[in-house]
Amino acid sequence: MKKMKQIELIRFGENALKQENIQDAGIKARMLLQHILNQTRQEIIINSEKIVNQNQIDEYEKSINKIINGLPIQYITHNQQFMGLEFYVDENVLIPQPDTEVLVEQTIKIINQLSKNGKKVEVLDLCTGSGAIAISIGHYCNDLEITATDISLKALEITKKNAKTNEVINLEILKSDLFNELSEKKFDVIVSNPPYIETETIKKLSKDVQAEPHIALDGGKDGLEFYRKILNESHKYLRPNGYLLLEIGYNQGKIVTKLECNNLKLITNEPIKDFEGNNRVVVFQKEG
Repeated sequence: MKKMKQIELIRFGENALKQENIQDAGIKARMLLQHILNQTRQEIIINSEKIVNQNQIDEYEKSINKIINGLPIQYITHNQQFMGLEFYVDENVLIPQPDTEVLVEQTIKIINQLSKNGKKVEVLDLCTGSGAIAISIGHYCNDLEITATDISLKALEITKKNAKTNEVINLEILKSDLFNELSEKKFDVIVSNPPYIETETIKKLSKDVQAEPHIALDGGKDGLEFYRKILNESHKYLRPNGYLLLEIGYNQGKIVTKLECNNLKLITNEPIKDFEGNNRVVVFQKEG
């Protein structure tokens, strides 16, 4: 490839991505060059006429091809923004999505209600992955204790990394298959974004979604395997009147709210919707 200015390389990347019908081609082309050149968005604009060296051009072209072949750009830049914070991500964790911010915001509302009288709230985040939910809660809420669990040790290492980056210190990180290693500890709030995609549906998803860890996507044959386990077991780990908040797939609202659950009552008549108007969060409360 001939010598190229930064702006020319971005245009090259954008055109290559557009030809393959990649969404947000221009944004991804720019973000990729920001990462490779270690420049901010403003610096990319200011330096648009500067020449890029051959090694950087080669790296950029290889990375564009990776995106075309289905690798999410976040796994190249190792960065995803969530709740106004920066999170490291790689192929061992799901990429936090804006829809999940609805789950976090609802959880924070409930924590703030519980802590009005000076109560120290204890929170459990199941299937924590990158730690985005637990760390966001710890960042925006005061005087609480959080336990974050995941079955994947590699995911928990990323949780530790993100907790350190975002200076969240009130976080206990524990390897556990859901509740298995919790010794029936009691919590005021349990929150989870569990795997909820039907096994067969995963094969039909876009290449970039299929590149994410299947262990964090696969909710079993009907997508409800983890909901059943959580709803059946969570009453043992919730204090009286404690809350359980679950993220759900856009089409799972009525199904999840009708699943059998021990000593829990649904407290939202309808699932809480996300920014696109899709059902996204259901809230249960343990009977007092």
